[in-house]
Amino acid sequence: MRDVRVRFAPSPTGALHIGGVRTALYNYLLARQYKGTMILRIEDTDQGRFVPGAEEYILKALSWAGIKIDEGVGVGGPHAPYRQSERKAVYMQYAQQLIQSGHAYHAFDTEAELDAMRERLKGKDNQQYSSGTRMEMRNALTLTESEVKILLETKTPYVIRLKVPENEEVKVNDLIRGEVIVNSSQLDDKVLMKSDGMPTYHLANVVDDYLMKISHVIRGEEWLPSAPLHVLLYQYLGWKTSMPAFAHLPLLLKPDGNGKLSKRAADQMGFPIFPLTWIDPETKEVAKGFRESGYLPEALINFLAFLGWNPGTTQEIFSMQELIDAFSIERIGKAGAKFDILKAQWFNQQYLRTKSDDTLTGYLLESLTKENIACTKEKALKICSIMKERVTFPQDLWEQGKFFFIAPTSFDESVVSKKWNDDVVKVLTAYKEALGNLTALNATLAKTALEEVATQVGIQSGKIMQAFRVSITGGASGPDLMITLEILGKDEVINRLEYALQTLKVKV
Repeated sequence: MRDVRVRFAPSPTGALHIGGVRTALYNYLLARQYKGTMILRIEDTDQGRFVPGAEEYILKALSWAGIKIDEGVGVGGPHAPYRQSERKAVYMQYAQQLIQSGHAYHAFDTEAELDAMRERLKGKDNQQYSSGTRMEMRNALTLTESEVKILLETKTPYVIRLKVPENEEVKVNDLIRGEVIVNSSQLDDKVLMKSDGMPTYHLANVVDDYLMKISHVIRGEEWLPSAPLHVLLYQYLGWKTSMPAFAHLPLLLKPDGNGKLSKRAADQMGFPIFPLTWIDPETKEVAKGFRESGYLPEALINFLAFLGWNPGTTQEIFSMQELIDAFSIERIGKAGAKFDILKAQWFNQQYLRTKSDDTLTGYLLESLTKENIACTKEKALKICSIMKERVTFPQDLWEQGKFFFIAPTSFDESVVSKKWNDDVVKVLTAYKEALGNLTALNATLAKTALEEVATQVGIQSGKIMQAFRVSITGGASGPDLMITLEILGKDEVINRLEYALQTLKVKV
């Protein structure tokens, strides 16, 4: 196998879509598996869509995800520059080569002439600027050599188009889909160089992939229709034997499988679509990222890896190194992959559980600092220890554990209406008095005292536990109640019992 050199080539037109992160990941896994090179190239030839800050965002997002760039933007390398806008002269050189070999031509059509063509072709099978229509247009194929020379000398605006053959089979060998055959009559004469001197994606990416010695082009399925044009360019430029292997990844679909995953769909369903929070520089609209939503990068990477690829085993939890070892393009499917956000949350939960109590404590203390709540590390450690099996995101330690710091002033009505009764009042009143006689409180003493009180009043403790929990935490569920009492401390527990008994008395 030739040296593995892959590239991730996003456009700086906004935030990096999570599908782009998956594409980068698959490229990275292949490169690392074969000890190859991961290149970052910025495809910014469409200057009209350039968005300030987008390039920096892409670099930060990849870094956060743990996808290390070996060569390219932000790193440098032997094939610099890696921004296509800085390589204009390179592309024009190869566009001229195609013109000289008869595989491309100058086209001088105005917008009005192009609109007239489209109007003329309405209702017809072929409505493209192609082998069937180009001889009716104003280009170097219909003009004389002297006319073309004059137009060029007078700087008449023009584009350079690929001259697609009229009726040839073009074969694309795709590592995921097998051999794809397209008749050239279905292809249009794509613009290779625009009137502003910038190349289009088609010419730029082929030239760059050749010059940068790219061995595999792993990209989204949306680029599959363009692949036959790229194959033609490799042939016409004399690079057929250097053509990279193609792999077009399946689409990311909405969680229900109906349609492509979009920002709008993600917004409607309440989950992120970008790795990091993105603030639109024009509208100032804020799109919350996976990082800010509490997803751990290693969990998100594990989730993304399974969107289209499977290891062929029942193993689901993979470290980055394990993914590198197990990955193969051959195990990527053709069908679109459902973006099951609940599965993403499951992965996050699994990874969060592996974190040390010290790490979790750091998350909790960070949240408490934002809330201006003081807490000792010892107390935070105890809270995290009993909460870690119940949380999905780091911020849940605070969100689900607020009752450790703020006494409830309202209580779960569904429990109160069904479970709060005379028996509960008797047991909790007696329990409150029993706690007052203790010099200290731990989980064992709390449980023993409750059992003794329940026996004394002749009521089984199990019958009052839900109401007891509500009186302490305000909610119907939570971590081990006896350990919760120990963390809160005797005085706080007594105060909460008094408040609940007073507040809920009328509901008995």
